Amino acid sequence: MDTSNLLRQLLMLGIGTTSLVAERMRQVTEEWVREGRLNPEQAKGFVDDFMAQFNVDQKTLEIQMQRQIRNIMQDLGVPRQAEMDELRGRLDRLERQVRELENKQWR
Repeated sequence: MDTSNLLRQLLMLGIGTTSLVAERMRQVTEEWVREGRLNPEQAKGFVDDFMAQFNVDQKTLEIQMQRQIRNIMQDLGVPRQAEMDELRGRLDRLERQVRELENKQWR
């Protein structure tokens, strides 16, 4: 499972969603201004408020998604990077000890 690719795809999905929402909000508010339902300042304030709330909600969703991905990976037995780094360090030390023992044996 390539988690970096999955996370990249999820990030791009979030960016795409934000762009689509922003564009649609702009279109809707322009239409409301043309219809006289909003004046231009109200439209700008509406879009700004909506996008600020949308970004907050999206950040919360991102945090929840990251937590869920971590839990799924843990359930699948995928080690964390810190665990892998620790195991690599232990393996390096063991290999060094084996080489030292081999060198002593040949002397």
